[in-house]
Amino acid sequence: MTSDATGWGGPLYAAADLVTPMAIRVAATLRLADHITAGTRTTEALAKAAEADPDALGRLLRHLVSAGVLTRAATGEYGLTPLGDQLRDDDPAGLRRWLDLEGALGRADLSLVQLLHTVRTGEPGFPQQFGRSFWDDLSADAGRSASFDALMGARLEGDAAVMAGAYPWGELGHVVDVGGGNGSLLIAVLRAHEGLRGTVVDLAGPAERARQAIAAAGLEHRAEAHAGSFFDPLPAGAGGYVLSGVLHDWDDEDAVRILRRCAEAATGGGRVLVVEEVLGDDRNDAPDTAGDLRMLCFVRGRDRTLDELAALGTAAGLAVGSVVPGTPRSIIEMRAAG
Repeated sequence: MTSDATGWGGPLYAAADLVTPMAIRVAATLRLADHITAGTRTTEALAKAAEADPDALGRLLRHLVSAGVLTRAATGEYGLTPLGDQLRDDDPAGLRRWLDLEGALGRADLSLVQLLHTVRTGEPGFPQQFGRSFWDDLSADAGRSASFDALMGARLEGDAAVMAGAYPWGELGHVVDVGGGNGSLLIAVLRAHEGLRGTVVDLAGPAERARQAIAAAGLEHRAEAHAGSFFDPLPAGAGGYVLSGVLHDWDDEDAVRILRRCAEAATGGGRVLVVEEVLGDDRNDAPDTAGDLRMLCFVRGRDRTLDELAALGTAAGLAVGSVVPGTPRSIIEMRAAG
């Protein structure tokens, strides 16, 4: 049964349908659009290329035709519609990697089937689905960890250069990017500010990828990467400690713990720089409600208003100074209170 706004169940059932979204995600995971682009177009050839069962794949392909993702010629060959073309790995939006069920965030989306548990208990659904936390699951699989770093790095690429020019980073002398992943933001900042030095602190896998990215950028003489957790003491005495897209991954208690570690390390007037998508004053007007539910279900995280971030800072002994508003990310400067 194909659900659409004019078929059985109408718009409500179409909005609640799980079949088509999962079919598209399976297509993304099997890279069907890339195989079709390369000239592999029949059910049998696609099944061989994707290492899939021919009968099951054929039924998936037929549904993707009815969903407007694929076309099917009289010869039995499949092609891509404009919608299906977006599933190519080289599409500029990079959607295939976000939908890949074997990647970090495509897999995490599967925990949304536990949303009822999350809403009833307030607990994240990811451990209910997979038996361990999102972060432990990433650490247990090098491929998923690398996928997460790549997705987060790609998300930063579009506005990293803007952020690098939006704040006087050069005044800090040395910046520690706390939970900095593969170093995308730090590299952009260092390129924009010649005299600046930098350090990425993250878990062992991301730290190694940051080290490689720093070397590829020719910045080994000004930057380094250390394996560590932001729940443990951080390298002390730097001029700035950056938390880019970190706090929204954690509940209030853990977010305060992270900020407190930064505050402890930022001795002698160092600054803590929170780079986040900041909600407006009215949480009810939050634009990305789907993203908020994902954060809740994956990790019990949340996006916050400026007042909510300031309250976290206060609890960690920090006060908000300047705020550089951004689209989508703002840079919130915090310093030791008092």
